[in-house]
Amino acid sequence: MAFEDHRGRRRIVVTGMGVISPVGQTTEDAWRTVLAGESGVGPITLFDASGLDVRIAAEVKGFDPEGRLGRKEARRADRFCQFAIAAALDAVADADLQMDTEDRDRVGVVVGSGIGGIGSLSNAVQTLIERGPNRVSPFLIPMLIIDMSSGLISMRLGATGPNHSVVSACTTGAHAIGEAAEIIRRGDADVMIAGGAEASIVPVGIVGFMNMKALSTRNDEPTKASRPFDADRDGFVSGEGAAILVLESAEHAMSRGAHILAELVGYGSAADAYDMVHPAPEGEGLARAMHLTLKDANLSPADIGYINAHGTSTPLNDAHETMALKHVFGEYVPPVSSTKSMTGHLLGAAGSLEAAFSICALRDNMLPPTINYDTPDPECDLDYVPNTARRVEIAYALSNNSGFGGHNTGLIFGRFAE
Repeated sequence: MAFEDHRGRRRIVVTGMGVISPVGQTTEDAWRTVLAGESGVGPITLFDASGLDVRIAAEVKGFDPEGRLGRKEARRADRFCQFAIAAALDAVADADLQMDTEDRDRVGVVVGSGIGGIGSLSNAVQTLIERGPNRVSPFLIPMLIIDMSSGLISMRLGATGPNHSVVSACTTGAHAIGEAAEIIRRGDADVMIAGGAEASIVPVGIVGFMNMKALSTRNDEPTKASRPFDADRDGFVSGEGAAILVLESAEHAMSRGAHILAELVGYGSAADAYDMVHPAPEGEGLARAMHLTLKDANLSPADIGYINAHGTSTPLNDAHETMALKHVFGEYVPPVSSTKSMTGHLLGAAGSLEAAFSICALRDNMLPPTINYDTPDPECDLDYVPNTARRVEIAYALSNNSGFGGHNTGLIFGRFAE
């Protein structure tokens, strides 16, 4: 059994996944929903959006924080942290990771968010204005800071290994997974709990993106609003939730008889160094990230059987991502789909949710569709698995993400072979 990869590093495997999303509050429920091509987008119910130009979002419906975390912990955690903790606990249970028998100094956490506790901050500002400074909660700062997601997970589990957060906008979840893998590879941990969480469907969060003209205004047809690569796309749909993976060294996972879901074989990251919000011309930064990811995995473009695209449903992103894919893969671009067409854009949780879907695609040899792909765009002319899931045998899946600030990441997953 080879426990080292082609570069002599520890091999990294995924042994557990936890998902809280607009399309399901377990990994399997979410996966079934996206394979069925069902949208999680609907009218905003978390606040009164009737006076806004954007009145739709992809909300997590029926989430019970007190039932999942207990009343005391739920009241002291922002919604994004509630999602993160619940997904992490589910991932640890899925991995059958027994913390009472683990060396807890060798178990770490890297969970991030793009925006963090914006809901708690918004409420506190309103309280300050309307009721005065003495009415602002003393828990405000712990509730809004992004690193509290990792901190609270470690406290809940007793994980005393490496612990921090990643913040890189919409690449956060993917960066967290990739950087957690690097911690294991360099020998500082055997197990890492990693991913992203977001809960920014609050008035200021929606209005901020709305005034940038980044969001879809297809209020009368919410389930058709997120339409990546379609000629009639008009912006993304805000989503919320969390997705957490349990990563382990292959040696550690094998030693405890863990069920291995997939191997993380490649991770790459690159910057646009171009613009705060617009992608570099022709997706140059994303193309470099994909090249680095393939190099890290020691794979050629022809080895990739499926790509879970960043695919936001914005005019610029989808066109530039298509150009980047053509640059990297040439004449052969494997099937590409955007599950954001159903989940909306989970911002800091997007990368980890889409990593989970990529692993499910590998496991089941099923490609999730890009729904609402009705009118082809001459600038987006690849195989986007339109509207219906497809059974295809694949060996490796690539998940792409890009974010404001010019961040780009790639993750490649494959089946684990002893």
